[in-house]
Amino acid sequence: MPVRTVLTIGNFDGVHIGHAALIARARALADAAASGEPGRVVVLAFDPHPATVLRPQTAIARLSTFEDRSRWLREAGADDVVRLVPERRVLNESPAEFVARLVAEYRPLGIVEGRDFRFGRGREGDVDLLARLGRAHGFEVAVVDPVETSLTDQTIVTASSTMIRWLVANGRVGDAERLLGRPYQIVGEVVRGDRRGRELGFPTANVNTVCALPADGVYAGNAELPDGRRFAAAIHVGPRDTFGDRARSLEAHILDWSGPLAEPEAFRDGEYKWTLRLLFTCYLRDLAAFDSVAALVEQIRRDVERTREIVLRSVLTRGDAAIPSGVQSGHWRRREVPA
Repeated sequence: MPVRTVLTIGNFDGVHIGHAALIARARALADAAASGEPGRVVVLAFDPHPATVLRPQTAIARLSTFEDRSRWLREAGADDVVRLVPERRVLNESPAEFVARLVAEYRPLGIVEGRDFRFGRGREGDVDLLARLGRAHGFEVAVVDPVETSLTDQTIVTASSTMIRWLVANGRVGDAERLLGRPYQIVGEVVRGDRRGRELGFPTANVNTVCALPADGVYAGNAELPDGRRFAAAIHVGPRDTFGDRARSLEAHILDWSGPLAEPEAFRDGEYKWTLRLLFTCYLRDLAAFDSVAALVEQIRRDVERTREIVLRSVLTRGDAAIPSGVQSGHWRRREVPA
């Protein structure tokens, strides 16, 4: 008997709580329809974003790597995650052609999508057309309503990758966590820096990433090493104004750890061979140019101590209660949420 398959199709960037609702509905549909053998939930995830082909001049910052998306989707209940490369040939298919190809390849018993799902050439297809095509091809279409949640300023927003990108770009990493269901995190390769942090007494790991950077500033968070160990980390995003360096950078001082990441011996062929994951807990402060190196060092010392306190509290109790008074959580800073 063929495996009973339920599909869901999209970008799934960041894998937020709205995506989790799609997977949960697909899981329920697959399991309810299965007799004997359990049904399978297959996610078809575009990578890269179709906009990179359709509108290459418009860069869309990615919230996650495909590897992270695949892992989080499986943790949410998917059995398989298939990468869909957005070739022009595929993007130019009519809605009927696109669905016919899915039916021929996967023979789904159902397709689960959000109410704003669009597909086919020029985004011509919507969930109503998908339902009509489903009746013609013999599969069920389940439509999941948007998932809403409140931000810390009590604004009600719909969980979407677009909203999360906006929150991250404005430094509101705490609010981004509410929509993601996990801390916003960036993964990248540790690269050689100018070792200025070491000279100041606070060595940093410089990280090169394809993921969206939060707004310039200093953040409290965690650094996860390749072996899974996590340490508190004070994270700097942006230029280093005190030294006249205007290039944006991402670097982290990892508290209470002095492993090979900070040592010259970690280099092989002139490069570090480490991948580091940075998880953002909250926003601490804006960047500033200091009048002296001594003033900068004193501020870094305060940043490190505040980071230690925040991360310790967040381990004991997640949410706003984990953030001490006087700390800008990143929920309230910069512009209001767009209407």
